[in-house]
Amino acid sequence: MTEVRKTSSPRKRVTGGGRRGSNAWAHVVLSAGGFIMVFPFLWQILMSLSSTAEVTSVPPTFWPSELRFDNYAEVFRQIPFLDQFWVSVRVTVATVVGQVVLCSMAGYAFARMRFVASAAIFAVMLSILMIPNQAYLIPQYQIVQSLGWLDTVPGIVVPTIFSAFGTFLMRQFFVNLPGELEEAARLDGANPFQIFWRVMLPLARPSISALAIITVLAAWNNLLWPLVVTSRAEHRPLSVGIASLNGQYVIDYPVMMAASLMAMAPILILFIVMQRRVIEGLAHSGLKG
Repeated sequence: MTEVRKTSSPRKRVTGGGRRGSNAWAHVVLSAGGFIMVFPFLWQILMSLSSTAEVTSVPPTFWPSELRFDNYAEVFRQIPFLDQFWVSVRVTVATVVGQVVLCSMAGYAFARMRFVASAAIFAVMLSILMIPNQAYLIPQYQIVQSLGWLDTVPGIVVPTIFSAFGTFLMRQFFVNLPGELEEAARLDGANPFQIFWRVMLPLARPSISALAIITVLAAWNNLLWPLVVTSRAEHRPLSVGIASLNGQYVIDYPVMMAASLMAMAPILILFIVMQRRVIEGLAHSGLKG
C-alpha cells in the first residue's frame, strides 16, 4: 500500500500541473484574441481625442499628446446631430415594430397554415434574398415620390418594413413547436388568431428578440436608401449625417470618429443588454426542457 501511494501521488501532481498549464495557455490565447478584437474600437476612441495631424502622421501616433474633447463639440457644429439622432430613433423603432409584427404573422402562416401555393409563395419570397437592394432602388424611389413621402420618416421606413430573412427566421421557429399546443388551444375554443397571439407568440420571445436586434442594427446603419430619399440635413438619419462628414478633399478623421462613437453608443448598450436573448434566439428553438 505504501508503494502504491508513492507511485500514484506524482501522477496526480503531474496531471494537475498539466491542467493548470493548459488553462493558463488558454487564458493567454483568449486574452490575445480579445485584445485584437477590441483594439480597433480602442484606437477609434484615441483617434476621436487626437488632432488631424496626429491621426494622419506616418508612423501613426497611438497616444495623442493632448486629449481634445472639443472634437465631440465640433460634431454638433458640423451636423444637426440631435435632429438626425431622433430621426434615426424613429426610423429604427418603426422598422423594428413593423418587421416584428409582419414577419411573425407571415412566419406563423407559412409554418402552421395550409393554403393554396404556400410552398411556391414561400420560395418566391426567399428568392428576394438573392436580389441586391440596388436592383429595385429606382422603382421604390418612384413609388415614394408619387406618395409624397420624400424627406419623411415613412418614406424611409415603409420600403424596409418587411424582411424575407425575418419571415424565414420566424417560420423556422414556429415549425419546430409541437403541434399539441395548437390542438389543445382548439379544444378550448380558440380561433387561429387567438392561437397565434396567446399561445405561439409568447413562446417566440427568443426569436423575436433576435429579429429585433438584427433589425435594429440594419435600420440604424442603413445608408443607401435614406441617402437617396432625403435631401435636407435635419431630415436625414445619423448614418447619412456621419457620411456627410467625409469631405471631397479633406476628411476630419477625429470629428468623424467622435460622431461615430456617439452614434454607436446606444446600439452597443442595447446589444450588451440583449446579447443573451440574441444567442438564444439564433441557437435554440426557444423551448427548454
